[in-house]
Amino acid sequence: QVQLVESGGGSVQAGGSLRLSCAASIYTFSDYYMGWFRQAPGKEREGVAVLVTAFGNTYYADSVKGRFTISQDAAKNTLYLQMNSLKPEDTAMYYCAAADLTSMRGRYIFAPESYRYWGQGTQVTISS
Repeated sequence: QVQLVESGGGSVQAGGSLRLSCAASIYTFSDYYMGWFRQAPGKEREGVAVLVTAFGNTYYADSVKGRFTISQDAAKNTLYLQMNSLKPEDTAMYYCAAADLTSMRGRYIFAPESYRYWGQGTQVTISS
């Protein structure tokens, strides 16, 4: 059973940085699509970044390209989201998500509904 626990959120000023962590109770990242999603009040949940270890691929939303980096530490079973040059519009609840590799065929990797497993979320607040 997959369990995901996010941490690392907080409040920082615009231009600052945060690193989010997702502790994953999974055997190997190679069996999953791993993603970061976010949801601001009054807005739909949106994909931020996806890591597919099996294929060595990363994907980013246009709004965060060049600023955010998704990565993993397999030895620690931890997924990271390094967020730099933060903007007020980055303010949201950030969620870690996982999808079984074999379940993703024909699915959109940035669609929340494509992911079966979710963490509880960690709040990120950016002030101007």
